[in-house]
Amino acid sequence: MRRPRGAAESLGSIVLAAEALIVFLGGLVVFGLHALPSGIEPWWGIVAGSVVTLAMLAVSGMLRHRWAIATGWVLQVLVLLAAFLVPAMLIVGIIFGGLWAYATIKGASLDARNAQLAREADQANGD
Repeated sequence: MRRPRGAAESLGSIVLAAEALIVFLGGLVVFGLHALPSGIEPWWGIVAGSVVTLAMLAVSGMLRHRWAIATGWVLQVLVLLAAFLVPAMLIVGIIFGGLWAYATIKGASLDARNAQLAREADQANGD
């Protein structure tokens, strides 16, 4: 039997998995545009994009832990910082950062509400 997942975990994993694909493609763009400063080989763009992509996929599977939610926020900041290399990543960072904020904040409130409803259902109702 599978472990029940909360709303924050489910929504967050969807956001991170979708963002991972975009971040990998962003790494390819950094490579293709030679957007890294001089002295740094362009292939490091692919390496950095791949590392962040793998981190996002790994964190998406561990969102039941509080530290994974915080790590997801750090990954969102990394995507925003990529805008210094490719300005279009600012749009990606804003969109997925907003989705991440919604997934974690609203998901946590949904989880709290569902827990409250479960506690109320367990209480005797006078029968």
